[in-house]
Amino acid sequence: MPKILILTGDAAESLEVMYPYQRLLEEGYQVDIAAPAVKKLQFVVHDFVDGFDTYTEKPGYTWPADVAFADVDPADYVALVIPGGRAPEYIRNDPDVQRIVRHFMNGDLPVAQLCHAPLVLAAAGTLSGRRTAAYPALAPDVAAAGAEFVDAAAVVDGQLVSARAWPDHPSWMREFIQILRSKAPV
Repeated sequence: MPKILILTGDAAESLEVMYPYQRLLEEGYQVDIAAPAVKKLQFVVHDFVDGFDTYTEKPGYTWPADVAFADVDPADYVALVIPGGRAPEYIRNDPDVQRIVRHFMNGDLPVAQLCHAPLVLAAAGTLSGRRTAAYPALAPDVAAAGAEFVDAAAVVDGQLVSARAWPDHPSWMREFIQILRSKAPV
């Protein structure tokens, strides 16, 4: 059974981890969640409240990580998913995360990223020259990394599929699964 890796950590957006995790299991893939350490992760829920200029954050689901970043052999996996939330802000600095991301991006393997995940690709030096969606507030960060920000529900750039946030899940996963079915079928 082909394996897919999700890179995340505490404060990842609950829906952005759980939806791809369950959808890829449904397709027949084995899915491992990698984090800074093997532990129970605390996800969050981002939502909008009248009167706030930005989203609010509330505690979300907890879920166990399967493997620590340092123990990941990316060659064991056919694809990579990087959810958003706040986790990308700190996991991007981990040298093992950068090693893993470079393996997939430089190897032309399927990668799905969502929301704040372009911060991870930028830190790994693999976003430059790409077209990517992201949470709209990250448009300047995407441009600073040498990429083109696209405000769309599912942006496909080669093997990279990106989206803005969890409301884009149907379009984002539809495109990603099409790539998986051709490059890494179950």
